[in-house]
Amino acid sequence: MKYLDEFQNPELARRLLDDIRATVTRPWALMEVCGGQTHTIIRHGIDQLLPGDVELIHGPGCPVCVTPLEVIDKALEIASRPDVIFCSFGDMLRVPGSDRDLFQVRSRGGDVRVVYSPLDALKIAQQNPDREVVFFGIGFETTAPPNAMTVHQARKLGIPNFSLLVSHVRVPPAIEAIMTSPSCRVQAFLAAGHVCSVMGMGEYPELADRFRVPIVVTGFEPLDILEGIRRTVRQLERGEHTVDNAYPRAVRSEGNPAAQAMLADVFEVTDRSWRGIGTIPASGWRLSERYRDYDAEYRFSVEGITTKEPAACRSGEVLQGLIKPHECAAFGTVCTPRTPLGATMVSSEGACAAYYLYRRLGTTPTPQEASPVV
Repeated sequence: MKYLDEFQNPELARRLLDDIRATVTRPWALMEVCGGQTHTIIRHGIDQLLPGDVELIHGPGCPVCVTPLEVIDKALEIASRPDVIFCSFGDMLRVPGSDRDLFQVRSRGGDVRVVYSPLDALKIAQQNPDREVVFFGIGFETTAPPNAMTVHQARKLGIPNFSLLVSHVRVPPAIEAIMTSPSCRVQAFLAAGHVCSVMGMGEYPELADRFRVPIVVTGFEPLDILEGIRRTVRQLERGEHTVDNAYPRAVRSEGNPAAQAMLADVFEVTDRSWRGIGTIPASGWRLSERYRDYDAEYRFSVEGITTKEPAACRSGEVLQGLIKPHECAAFGTVCTPRTPLGATMVSSEGACAAYYLYRRLGTTPTPQEASPVV
């Protein structure tokens, strides 16, 4: 139970909230860049317990949600082929493509399997040498190292029937894109602790200095979030803009050098399209030339797919922090977890899913709903 009960203590939460209230003298807008943090905030009503001058803006921190529609359609096309076993984490199966999702592909005879690790997919490839096995590799810097290791292992073991459909994205370029947007209101960032546990904090000081915004590395429990907000507000009130580590039990400034070395060996930085946002330069990874034979896009020639987002879906604006989920007219009506228009409604880290699951419909919560602890 270590690092669970301790970080959901209601008395400590009240003290942190009192400190924040005593510190704030003017309006501030903070963005959390992690879907897990968004769910903690909404589940515990943290944003509604804060003083009215502190606004939390939900950023593009859900890896499933920012996977572009074009890549989803490529996954669906590959998974529909009779010689393919398509492997994915379960949260991708309900993500809508242009006209179907992976569940529907499976119901129509496609061999779509839920796995719990990319190494599970590699084992399936070893067990089925006459089939092509594809793993859907998405996510931020947190999931990229195990996917890189799996491709490295496939090459080392000489497993030719394994490939990776890659849609990995990087957080620092997204922060830059947010800050250079004409509609940006963000004055500070709560950085994702798990990303920094891999990559360290080396890319953030330049961003903090250039845009004059505090960046506070933050964990995922209620007290983690409140402590991150407290440190951020103190910097804003003092006119400071530094990188601060509020998650030292998991994050070191240098990150994980072994994971970084694996990423540098298997992947190379590339421009990436983000669903609802567009292309952000140098914001993603692709397999390097050395591992190109394990690239599912290259192997299955699925280039040239064109897509169009549903007109009623405003998930792009949600991902950019321009609107809250309940401000979309489709939210909770034509768009629900059973009939989603966008990935933000079905992903376990999606902002729309959080608002729907915890009944955040634009109304004032009850005291129990707004409790900062479980």
